[in-house]
Amino acid sequence: MAESSQISEETKDDENSHKHQELIHHGRAESMDMDTDDDGSRSNFHAEMKKPMRPEEQFIASIQMKKSRRKALTEFRSRVEDAVLGNYILKDGKPHESKKMLENENLDQDISLWGVPLLPSKGHEGTDIILLKFLKARDFKVSEAFNMLRRTLIWRREFKTDGILDENFGPELENVVFIKGTDKEGHPLCYNVCGAFKDREFWRKTFGSEDKCEEFVRWRVQSMERVIQNLSFKGEGGGGVDSMVQIMDLKNSPRPSNKELRLVTKKAVTLLQDNYPELIFRHIIINVPFWYYASHTLISKFISQRTKSKFILARPSNVADTLLKFVAPETLPVQYGGLKRENDNEFSSADKAREVIVKTGTIETIEIPTPEDGVTVVWDMTVVGWDVTYKEEFIPEDEGSYEILLEKGKKMGESVRNSFYINEPGKIVITVGNATYKKKRIFYRFRSKPTVPMYVYFE
Repeated sequence: MAESSQISEETKDDENSHKHQELIHHGRAESMDMDTDDDGSRSNFHAEMKKPMRPEEQFIASIQMKKSRRKALTEFRSRVEDAVLGNYILKDGKPHESKKMLENENLDQDISLWGVPLLPSKGHEGTDIILLKFLKARDFKVSEAFNMLRRTLIWRREFKTDGILDENFGPELENVVFIKGTDKEGHPLCYNVCGAFKDREFWRKTFGSEDKCEEFVRWRVQSMERVIQNLSFKGEGGGGVDSMVQIMDLKNSPRPSNKELRLVTKKAVTLLQDNYPELIFRHIIINVPFWYYASHTLISKFISQRTKSKFILARPSNVADTLLKFVAPETLPVQYGGLKRENDNEFSSADKAREVIVKTGTIETIEIPTPEDGVTVVWDMTVVGWDVTYKEEFIPEDEGSYEILLEKGKKMGESVRNSFYINEPGKIVITVGNATYKKKRIFYRFRSKPTVPMYVYFE
């Protein structure tokens, strides 16, 4: 199997670690001049301790790290190969000691995970990617990664995950978790809307009994399996990505004071962490209320440090600003400060937005040229952080014509869409005023479409 597919993901981690080391050593080099003895001479001890790595030393360290990870992957592949061919990957026992016993067993060489064969000798391009996820989750400790993989396969068989996508948990839960668009790097976006559980009747149906709580856990696993259908385990150059971004919206979410909710949440988090390693690229929690921070601290006790590093928390006032760092405005739903609307007949994600910065205490104008008549101009606009005033007007090219006020000055608190039929050349001018102490980012887009005036139909 090609070497490039073996270390496609770990190379990125090595590069990030290499850059981090450079920053650390650069900081050490700058501070060396500050360490001197009482006589004004530099301390040899401190100078030696803070001496930065030479480029060749950094390169050697990086190569050694790559070699150790490649060695771990090679060993892991060998152990998985032996376990599958020895027919004990799904058992707690040891390899068969005699060929005769082995011949009497039905070997499951087609065993796979998320559609990817686990037998390395089959040469599937996604096998190493799956194995690397388990290695990363266990800090490249082969024995621990192998045990994790085996436990995952046993759990999937007992939990019957292969058929879980066909199970029906009712239409109410369909709006709680949904997949919509991708981030700027192509990771699928999975939204979790917790505010739905504020409804008492819905809460009772979901958590009203022990059986209902178990059903909720199965639904969470089903949701995870459904998102995985949108992933691609093909490595670099193969197209697609092999991890997702989870966005959890806590707006109007009930407090986790209920014992059943705490227990079911803990169980779901543990199951996902133990059996779905390195599938979440980033976990963004938005509209975070103050009470959640205590709950998050408790949940953090049950997750690994590597998982903790993927969490990003955003208060209600920072939702759009946080999400737009990772998601393009054309892809982000309007309720989160983006431009994407449901069943939109005017724009698609391919219609890219333009960005304008409005500095503090200033007024900015956006001009949309309309050189031709007989068309309708449609425009979208959103402001990160809101709290600005805006107005819209049409200014004709002919100085003898009247200017038309489309929207008088008012405070902007949500994404705006408007349209205007052009019966003479001119331009649409949008004026935005920022009286706050923070600069504002505006995203907007527009398009023109031929339109037949209504009076033509009446004639």
